[in-house]
Amino acid sequence: QVQLVESGGGLVQPGGSLRLSCAASTTNFRISAMGWYRQAPGKQRELVATITVGGSPNYADSVKGRFTISRDNIKNTVYLQMTSLEPDDTAVYYCKLRLPLSGVDYWGKGTLVTVSS
Repeated sequence: QVQLVESGGGLVQPGGSLRLSCAASTTNFRISAMGWYRQAPGKQRELVATITVGGSPNYADSVKGRFTISRDNIKNTVYLQMTSLEPDDTAVYYCKLRLPLSGVDYWGKGTLVTVSS
């Protein structure tokens, strides 16, 4: 059973920065695609950023130039560096791992990011 634990959320003022972390409890981390998603109150969950096994990132248009996704295959951890945060970035942020071959997705329980003055 794969477990994902997000951390790093909190309250930040507009224009501020946060770094989210997601630690995965699987030896398959290095061969799994990873992603960050978010769900704002009353809205559907949406993609924020993904990163391939080889480290290639992909971003939602709304966060391009502000967020950076990265991974550490030694620590089995994926990160999301968020800068120039805006109130619209307020959401619960979830980490997702996709196992290779099976394509099964695993989700963390999420970490809340609140951007407010």
